[in-house]
Amino acid sequence: MRDIVIIGHKAKTSSDFSLNDLPGAAGRMDILCRCVSSALFLSFGMRRDVNVHLLLLGEPDPGKIIRFEGQYLRYLNPDERSSASLINKALKKEVSNLEVRSTPGVWIRRGEFKTLLDEFEGRALYYLREDGEDIRKVAEGFSDPVFILGDHTGVREEEEAQLLKAGAKIISVGPLSLHSNHCISLIHNEMDRLEAKNK
Repeated sequence: MRDIVIIGHKAKTSSDFSLNDLPGAAGRMDILCRCVSSALFLSFGMRRDVNVHLLLLGEPDPGKIIRFEGQYLRYLNPDERSSASLINKALKKEVSNLEVRSTPGVWIRRGEFKTLLDEFEGRALYYLREDGEDIRKVAEGFSDPVFILGDHTGVREEEEAQLLKAGAKIISVGPLSLHSNHCISLIHNEMDRLEAKNK
């Protein structure tokens, strides 16, 4: 299983946003939608062994986690609007600390960054940062990994402190700063190549 966490610091936490203005009114929801597509889609199928966790921290009700579960996911197409529509439907649900299913394979609940870190306790955490260790030097050790990425604003100082306290390893997919969805594609590529090599 591969789990991917994307922190959306500005992402809207209510459903009153237009699918026609994801970068603006929805708080850069377009970034999260691109990450969902990069994480889950293959050319002619879907990665069923991947879960995507979107941590929404924007207004008006910050602290919501939406989980896309590849194994059971339905009604998702590769375009941003499709992902945004499923996020919008999830945000219409009454939420608590317990997960509620909004559509097949999509779940929502209340939670903060620490909620996710606690949930992944005991698993290998990998925090993506430009100055981290080259993924090609550590990929051999990947086993049931959790990858954590920031949005366009990056990972905040307090979040980074929580990651390091939880034992996260800092890794990089290359020397340049890339979009989060591009980083996800490169992570998958490294893991796919490794798995093919070890077959």
